[in-house]
Amino acid sequence: MTIYLGADHGGFALKEKIKQVLLQEAYEVMDLGPETLVPGDDYPQYAAKVADVVNKKPDSDRGILICRSGFGMDIAANKFPHVRAALPESSDHAYQARHDDDANILVLAADFTDEDRALKIVHTFLSTPFAKEERYQRRLNEIDEITGNGQ
Repeated sequence: MTIYLGADHGGFALKEKIKQVLLQEAYEVMDLGPETLVPGDDYPQYAAKVADVVNKKPDSDRGILICRSGFGMDIAANKFPHVRAALPESSDHAYQARHDDDANILVLAADFTDEDRALKIVHTFLSTPFAKEERYQRRLNEIDEITGNGQ
């Protein structure tokens, strides 16, 4: 599993902390930007970079996107086929996003999520497998049907 990171200026500091921790834990991490703080940059470009690569391997790769509210990144990432971005507010919420809905991109709201809670959410998101129960898969298939993203 490769974990792709992206953040705008509002999420940059938290992205850097998460990247440092994940690299220390020997995860394969690809930072898709920015490399340095870019005051006033816009989130869509980073959401698109991460969502585009996760879209290519939605069952194995993961993304983490961070902006101030999380909403912009979440909306932009979910425009890509086979991307299921989620904006959980707790590790229990992240568990459900992975377990029930096979979310493959985690979105964090830097203005509303302190570093400790963010790291708990990240760890839960990365360690929780999709349950693959018939009802969960059926619902994902229904989403693919209504969006025209059938695999």
